[in-house]
Amino acid sequence: MIGLGTIINIGGILLGGMLGLLFGGFLNERMQMTLMKTMGVCTAVLGLAGTMEKMLVVENGQITSRGSLLLILSLVLGAIIGELLDIEKRFTDFGEWLKQKSGNGGDAGFTDAFVTASLTVAIGAMAVIGSINDGLFGDYSVLTVKALLDLVIIMIMTSIMGRGCIFSAIPVGILEGGMTLLARLISPLLNEQALAGLSMVGSVLILLIGMNLIWPKLIRVSNLLPAIILSLILAQFLL
Repeated sequence: MIGLGTIINIGGILLGGMLGLLFGGFLNERMQMTLMKTMGVCTAVLGLAGTMEKMLVVENGQITSRGSLLLILSLVLGAIIGELLDIEKRFTDFGEWLKQKSGNGGDAGFTDAFVTASLTVAIGAMAVIGSINDGLFGDYSVLTVKALLDLVIIMIMTSIMGRGCIFSAIPVGILEGGMTLLARLISPLLNEQALAGLSMVGSVLILLIGMNLIWPKLIRVSNLLPAIILSLILAQFLL
């Protein structure tokens, strides 16, 4: 069934959020802060590993790098487009709207929790590759693994930041579901180079998300989202 991976991923996020609400009260403020920084380090390391995996290649027994120009152009041009569109503000506005509509108007941290959690679980190589595999081949195995990871991530984030994290299931559903459908439409463009470019840039964004968890508000990662689309195009020429 096409799209089953997205449904499983949404279910994992919702279950993780509910578990976080149930057990979050057992964590004191010091433990919450330590866990948040630890989550940031783990996320940053995963992003860095994903980036290096695509950039470093072994040729004739030597390690060389590739994709530097693709990475720079995608991120720089993506940042310009994202800042012009002010995607971060749109994310925040949507979070504020959700806060009111969901009856959480009194939760001061709802919007920050929603935006941070959404960026953490909605962006990255697993979301992209998993959605593409689901769309092209009906293979939802990658998104199933991602659902298990997201369950743990959202459980911890919800216990620390609050119920706003649970609503990250909405952008995950929209983005992964959209990519699954889009993959079927643009399948001729999704060659090895395009997938490598997507994974590389997506992993850099994961790295930046981790840095934001360690040092809050370091960079507006939402405004770099256009870099993912640009990487798909530029990879055809630069990889």
